[in-house]
Amino acid sequence: MSKRDQQDIERQLREVGLRPTRQRLALAELLFGGDGHRHVTAEQLHREAREAGLSVSLATIYNTLNQFSEVGLLREVNTDGSHTYYDTNTSDHHHFYWEEQDVLIDIPAEQLKLASMPPLPAGKKVKGVDIIIRLADEG
Repeated sequence: MSKRDQQDIERQLREVGLRPTRQRLALAELLFGGDGHRHVTAEQLHREAREAGLSVSLATIYNTLNQFSEVGLLREVNTDGSHTYYDTNTSDHHHFYWEEQDVLIDIPAEQLKLASMPPLPAGKKVKGVDIIIRLADEG
C-alpha cells in the first residue's frame, strides 16, 4: 500500500471519529487496501492479519469490525443468524449467498425491485432493506 493510501485511511478514520491506532490502521489496510469491495468474516480477517505478521487477537478483530460498522465504514451482513460478513461496499445493494461455498456476492440495488411492503408498525420508518438470495448448486 502506498504512503498516500495509508494517509487516506488515517484521514478517513479521523473523519469518522476513530483514533488511527496502529492496529486499526493495519486492519483498515487489509480491508480497504486492495482492489474492489470485499466480504470478510472476523475469522477470515484474523487469518489474514496473522499471515501479514500482525499480532492481533480475534477479540480485537471483532471490536474493530464492529467499530468500523458503527461509523459506516463497513456494512454488516448476517447470512444465517450466526454468520456475519463485513462488507466494504456500504452503498445500497443486496446479496446472493452461495451456501455450499460460503460466498457472498453483491447484487446492485437497481437489479432488484421490491414491489410492495407490509404496513409499518406505528411510529416506525424504513431504515433500509437488505435482501439475501440463497443459492444452491443444481442437481
